[in-house]
Amino acid sequence: MSGNEIIHFPGASGLQLAARLDCTTSVPRAYALFAHCFTCSKDSLAAFHVSHELAERGIAVFRFDFAGLGESAGDFSATNFSSNVADMVAAADFLRDKFSAPKILIGHSLGGTAVLAAAPRIPEASAVVTISAPFQPDHVRSLLGAARAEIEARGEAEVLLGGRNMRIQRQLLDDLAAYDTHDAISQLKRALLVFHSPVDTTVDISNATHIFSIARHPKSFVSLDDADHLLRRKADCTFVAAVLSSWVGRYVVDRNP
Repeated sequence: MSGNEIIHFPGASGLQLAARLDCTTSVPRAYALFAHCFTCSKDSLAAFHVSHELAERGIAVFRFDFAGLGESAGDFSATNFSSNVADMVAAADFLRDKFSAPKILIGHSLGGTAVLAAAPRIPEASAVVTISAPFQPDHVRSLLGAARAEIEARGEAEVLLGGRNMRIQRQLLDDLAAYDTHDAISQLKRALLVFHSPVDTTVDISNATHIFSIARHPKSFVSLDDADHLLRRKADCTFVAAVLSSWVGRYVVDRNP
């Protein structure tokens, strides 16, 4: 399956979510689940290129749109971090039923924080990979600028994010603030690979330091050097896929002899 075909599956709330499966072999080494960045989609440059590169290396990648984004049903303003984590678990359930359970969880930006939270609920996953991920989901609040005060006062506001106006409700801020990732990371019990750029101006590299220092071994950190937060350059995505594919071989048993 090339990834051109849209797959629909029921999310945690029953909404139909849209996904693509990038796979270039009939018997993949393993299946991976990819969670995209905040307000992005499964077709963001990072999601697209990393998934395609991993597929070329024998790892099938299931990338999907969170509710209210991309081609998935739902109202984005009614979603939050908790619903994203629940939808990740629903995506893993679908993969398990229709293809094979994901052995690898990959998350970009806030999606990376989400995979850390979802991992305990996906027992087959033996490896977790974060790319430019915030240590705490509450980091998103700092991206809202002056609109944050309006949201807290009025209950909602239109915020320009990623070149688009998105309606943000106070329930999202409350949900982000209520979640603490410290215990989830310290008790991960999965191999962890942390990618981050030291020049990331959206999510400072100190976030990677916190994640890495709290996690238990086995864990690895890889610098993305001068990559931007969204991994807009294909070369950066190719590097992530090449390192990930090699690293994960230690923790995921190949299905091919």
